[in-house]
Parts: sequence; C-alpha cells; structure tokens
Amino acid sequence: MSQPFVAQFDPVAFHVGPVQVHWYGLMYLLGFFFVAVLGEYRRRRGRLPVSRDALGDLLFYGMLGVIVGGRIWYMLFYYEGGIGWIWREPLVLFKVWDGGMSFHGGLLGVLAAGWWWSRRNGLHFFDTVDFVAPLVPLGLGLGRLGNFINGELWGKPAHHAWAMIFPSAQAEDVAWATAHPAWLPQLQQYGGLTRHPSQLYELCLEGVVMFVVLWLVSMKPRPRYLVSGLFALLYGVFRFAVEFVRVPDAQLGYLFGTDWVTMGQMQSLPLIAVGLVLIAMSRRAPTLALANPA
Repeated sequence: MSQPFVAQFDPVAFHVGPVQVHWYGLMYLLGFFFVAVLGEYRRRRGRLPVSRDALGDLLFYGMLGVIVGGRIWYMLFYYEGGIGWIWREPLVLFKVWDGGMSFHGGLLGVLAAGWWWSRRNGLHFFDTVDFVAPLVPLGLGLGRLGNFINGELWGKPAHHAWAMIFPSAQAEDVAWATAHPAWLPQLQQYGGLTRHPSQLYELCLEGVVMFVVLWLVSMKPRPRYLVSGLFALLYGVFRFAVEFVRVPDAQLGYLFGTDWVTMGQMQSLPLIAVGLVLIAMSRRAPTLALANPA
C-alpha cells in the first residue's frame, strides 16, 4: 500500500495582529459572499420582485439565521457536555470559530428569517424560499471544506485508494484497531487508520451536485414549492446516505441500540418527507412571474 494522504492542516489561515483568522470562519464568509453575488444575479433577472436594498436585508437576516440557528441547534443536540453549558459556561455558545454548527438548525434559522422578511415585504413565503434555495449549496460545500481543514467529522475506516488518515482520530483509531486486529499493521506502520473523507463526500454531494441541479432547474421560472422541495429532498437523501460512512459524534454515538442510525439521519428524514410533499404540491401551484428589477 502506498503512503496514504494525511489530512492535517493548520486551522488558522492567518493572523491580524493578535487575532487568529480561522479557515472555518473564512469558509462561512466565502459562502455568504457567493450567496450575495448569486442572489443579486437572480434578482436582476426578475426572480424576486424586490429592490437591491430589500434583498440585502434578506441576506443579512438569513446570515444571522444561519449563525444563530446553526449554533444553538448544535449546542442543544450535539455539544459534548450536554445542555449543562447553559448555566455552566454560557459564553461557549459564541465560540463558533472552534467549529460546531448544525445544518438543520441553520436551516430553521434561515426559514424563520425568510418568513419574517416575506411578511414585511408582502411576498409568499415559499416564493422567497424558492429564490434562496439555489444559493445555499455553495455555502454548504464550503462549510464541509472547513470541516475537512479542521480535521473533524471524519468517516469510518476504509481501504479505498482515496481513504485518508486523520490525526485527530488517533484515539478512535487505536480503539478500532484493538477491537479489529486486522487493522493493527496499518496503525503500527502509519500511526493511524485510513478513513473515508466523508467531509469531501458531502462537499461534492451537498455542495457541487445540489448547486448544479438546483441552479439548472431554477434557470427558468418554476411552479411554487418545486425548487424548495428539490432542495429538501436532495439534502435529506445525500446526508442520510453519507451518514452510513461517517463516524457519529462521539458524545451521541448510534441511536436506539443500533450500529448505524445516527442523529444526522434522524434529522434528515423529515427533510425527505417535506421535500416529497412540496414537490407534489408544486404540481398544482402557480408560477411566480418574472419581475422588472428595482
């Protein structure tokens, strides 16, 4: 076997005086930048009848929704110390540079922001969601790239040619090799086990594939609910599938006494169901007419 790739990177991109700028945070900033650029592109082509300033408000509130919703959801469902942080160390909620964001919480945050903004601007909520949905996958993909650089959310041990060693998984590597002696030679030779780069799988599926599909579908006006439904369905299916090769969060493990059901899968099932329902609803729904950009 050739020397496997070791996924070990400095999580700090650069310093500004005493301030450390992390790659993870930069990925979020890049994601918001692409959302803003693509959102203005779609607005100018009449996909949402609002002004540039109104779109700026939507993107700002959506950004807050991603950060607040994603962080709170993570801290409630995934944080290693349980919900005791609320009274023991409440300030840990704001340490987003250390990682720890949940897509499902971020999605709820964006939906809440979109609902409030839509009411203020007199628009149907799902016209707004259909407009935003094709903008999101690039941000999702960049977030997964941030996970990869941080060396977190790695996959299960694998012998594939593209499998990688994640030094941050060393403790689990030792435990796995102890329980599965066939892996001991690799552990002794390389100091770690080769694993599925599940972050890159999600980057490709949730980022690249979803973006291409949703962007192509939304290039011309579609019935209300269709683009939103495709987003929910594709993300739910892709996330559910990748969870089979991704190691669950250590503090949660597998659910219901199984060796395969994860929290990510359980939270993705409702998205699959909602996606199917929205796609079905789109068959009888109106199509938003193109607007003159303001």
